[in-house]
Formats: sequence, C-alpha cells, structure tokens
Amino acid sequence: MFDIISDLSSLPRRVEDTQGKAWFVLDYSLAEALIRRGADSKRIAIGELGSQQEWELALEQAGPDGPIPPPHAYEPELRSLLALPTYNEAENLEKMVQAIHTWLDSDILIIDDNSPDGTGDIADRLAEADSRVHVLHRQGKEGLGKAYISGYGWGLEQGYELLFQMDCDLSHPPWDLPRMAHAAKTADLVIGSRYVPGGRTDGWVFRRRLLSKGANLYTKIWLGFGIQDWTAGFRCYHADLLRRIRLDQVSASGYSFQVEMAYRSKRKRARIQEVPIRFTDREEGISKMSGGIAKEAIRLVPAMRFKRISRD
Repeated sequence: MFDIISDLSSLPRRVEDTQGKAWFVLDYSLAEALIRRGADSKRIAIGELGSQQEWELALEQAGPDGPIPPPHAYEPELRSLLALPTYNEAENLEKMVQAIHTWLDSDILIIDDNSPDGTGDIADRLAEADSRVHVLHRQGKEGLGKAYISGYGWGLEQGYELLFQMDCDLSHPPWDLPRMAHAAKTADLVIGSRYVPGGRTDGWVFRRRLLSKGANLYTKIWLGFGIQDWTAGFRCYHADLLRRIRLDQVSASGYSFQVEMAYRSKRKRARIQEVPIRFTDREEGISKMSGGIAKEAIRLVPAMRFKRISRD
C-alpha cells in the first residue's frame, strides 16, 4: 500500500531507503520535495498521472521494489521528441523504447552510428511497427555531440518544440521523464542531476565516482558554479533555446558536448532547472567512457571560458 502525502505538512523530514516503500502524492511539487528528502522516484505515484485506485493496480504489477508504471504516460503540452543516440545497443534498444513510451507520450528519434551489432536493423523494425519511432542512420561513429546535433537538427526541421535526450543503456531512469517534462513548463533547459539534493549515483566504482565529481568541480572552477551537474546527459531543451544556441557553432564532440551546451545555454540567460535523479550504471553492453574523453574535457573546458560565445 501507499504512504499518502497530501500536503507539505505530511512530508517526512528524511526518507531512509526501505524496500517496498511506495508513496502517493497529489502533484509534482510534492513529488520533488519528497525526492529531495531521499525518496526513490521510481516508487512515487503522482496523482496527475492517474487516480489512487489506478496506481494501486500498477503497484501490484511493480512488485516489492520495482518502478511503478503509471496508469497513463505523461502527455507534454508541446510537441515532443526524444533523441536517442545508439552505438552497439542491440541488447538495450527495444527495452528502452518500450520504457520511454511507458512514461512519456513522445516521438523517439533513434540516431544510429552504423552499429556493427545490428542496432540499426532493430531500430528500423521498431519504426516500422510504431509511427512514433523514427530512425536517423549515420555513416559511422563520429562522437556523441555530433549525433545529438544531427538529431536536434532533424527535430527542429520537423517542428518539435521540446527535445529530450538520454542514454540508451538504461542508466537514465525513464520514470523521471514526466518530471523532466513537467519542469520544462517553466524552464528552457531541464537537467537530470546527480549532484543536487535527492540525486545520486548507484553501482559506480570509486574511480568512476571520483572522475565524475572531479570533472564537475573542474568545470565549475572554469565556467561557474550556477550548475551542479555540468556533465549530465539526461536533459530536455526547448526548441527556442536550441535555435538561439546556434548548433552549427558547437565544437565539442565527446562528453564535453554536454558541458558546452550547458555553458552556451547559460550564456543565453536560459532558465535552467536541475531535477534530482538516481543514475544507475548500465545494465547491458560496454561503457563508452574512456580516458580520451576525459582528456578532451580537460582541454576543451578552459577553451570554452575564453571563447567568444555571444549572449545575444
């Protein structure tokens, strides 16, 4: 059964991780307050996505510790597209597309870099079966940044107004997509953040945790402390902001692409909101993180500070 939170006065001061704990809240503001106190977002039912009775049926399907599937996927007010870059994600792609559509009513653009494991063929099959799924085939692996820029360009040409991005390895929680979309009502850029209260990383070895926190601290020293998770890849952009950024001028191609996009957004005085997420290490396949990516960031972040990036 759910613990019911009807107003701020009924919020606990602190939520300790308890297996089987589930919450029912009336709206997103209560959900965000609960998450910042330590609750796991996958176990929070939000009244705006269904009645308490509908959520109770969903809770039975979820089991004692799984994510609770919503009675209805969140429907953004603006026409939405989720850009999903893939390279050798045959093990994850179908599960990922299904999970996205469980929580968010959005079109999906799969951007495949000619994966040798057949990911592109799976993408084509999914697109044939579902008109909400589209595929952009690229000739080869050119870096995450170029994949996203290709996807954003396609989305802007097609008239989408909200553009989401996330990894295809199930490390970004798809159950947080409704929270991202809701936050986008009042923000130009929404970042799924590991480093604001309520955010965290699960399943990381010490070295990777140190690398991530060190990269964010390094970036803050050079670019400012207004953003807590500069390197996060789980985001939602308004189309107007992407047009103002001028994607043709973005130079980073690896994971520092996320830093450059956030910095350009900040320079455009965009309204930026970070919502806490729990980032989980990939379930299947091989991580794309490498020492070369870290070296790229060390070189490019100071260059961004001194590059002439307009506020206009």
